[in-house]
Amino acid sequence: MSNQKIWLSSPHMGGTEQNYVNEAFESNWVAPLGPNVTGFEQDLEKFIGQDSHVGALSSGTAALHLGLITLDVKAGDEVICQSMTFSASANPIMYQGATPIFIDSEKETWNLCPVALEEAITDRIAKGKKPKAIIAVHLYGMPYKVDEVHAIAKKYEIPVLEDSAEALGSHYKKQKCGTFGEIGVLSFNGNKIITTSGGGAIVTKSKEAKDKIVFLSTQARDNAPHYQHSEVGYNYRMSNICAGIGRGQMEVLEDHVGLRRKMHDFYKDYFKDVEGVTVFSEPDSNYFSNHWLSAIVLDPSKTGGKTREDLRLALEQANIESRPLWKPMHLQPVFQNYPYYGKNVSEKLFDDGLCMPSGSNLTEDDKNRIRTVLNQFFNKKL
Repeated sequence: MSNQKIWLSSPHMGGTEQNYVNEAFESNWVAPLGPNVTGFEQDLEKFIGQDSHVGALSSGTAALHLGLITLDVKAGDEVICQSMTFSASANPIMYQGATPIFIDSEKETWNLCPVALEEAITDRIAKGKKPKAIIAVHLYGMPYKVDEVHAIAKKYEIPVLEDSAEALGSHYKKQKCGTFGEIGVLSFNGNKIITTSGGGAIVTKSKEAKDKIVFLSTQARDNAPHYQHSEVGYNYRMSNICAGIGRGQMEVLEDHVGLRRKMHDFYKDYFKDVEGVTVFSEPDSNYFSNHWLSAIVLDPSKTGGKTREDLRLALEQANIESRPLWKPMHLQPVFQNYPYYGKNVSEKLFDDGLCMPSGSNLTEDDKNRIRTVLNQFFNKKL
């Protein structure tokens, strides 16, 4: 295949990352921790605001796991989790020996449905098991219905673990995602809006909570001249090398958000007169998505029978990566026997939805190649 592959969402370096990494090598700070870790945490705290406290960790999954531990989730507890998400949102529930309770999406933000959420809470309480926590996700960078979800959480006194892995740079009513929950989670995986190669972070409302999580993430070593441990710990801290990449990436974060949003505008403009295709967009001006991934939904009854899988294969034939939306957790073999509340919103979105190439490093040539395939697929005149 002669054309270079266009990826769904590839890493995009800003140019200064190497400076921070070189500094770490030159000062021999190649072990975990170091000045880059501290600096990266401070950069994130300044960016997201709300007097937040950030701890840099090895992954977003590690942050979710430590978040559940901090919220005192134990074996036998139940944890509510958005069904339409990546499996990393749900897997840490299993790490703790708890039971996931999956909730359907609503049609506007594709996130946790407030109606199904309250139905699940009241039903679990009636069954004698009040959920211990709620994992709410900002899917593809789109803020969930913050006011509604948190009103329900407050009503039943259940803490929210805010999965903002895909939403760094997104905000709701001008407040940055990652700062709404009792604990927030960020991810810097290779395909995210910024990357540290692998990595994540925990966001807390107090320094005490951050310090406790950092303590657990560094093998829970007590303050002693020898290695002493009074609690079970984890090797979840971010390395100084990875944090150096993150420091350089923070310098281009807002540029990357702008470029991702321009890709979303590209699709909005293209599909505005294509019958049967809807571009996933903010419901109103309260929502600001980083549009980490731009997604579309095809209605085969209006596209002449053309499906999202037909389009995915057409793009693949041109060496362009696209991907179906997340398959809901309640449909996954590993989770299919756990409770689920809702209708079929997430299932329908999975059937008909497609994530399009969304990287901040896509060129005009890349856009032209994508446009050419779309023109051919939808029989659109140039």
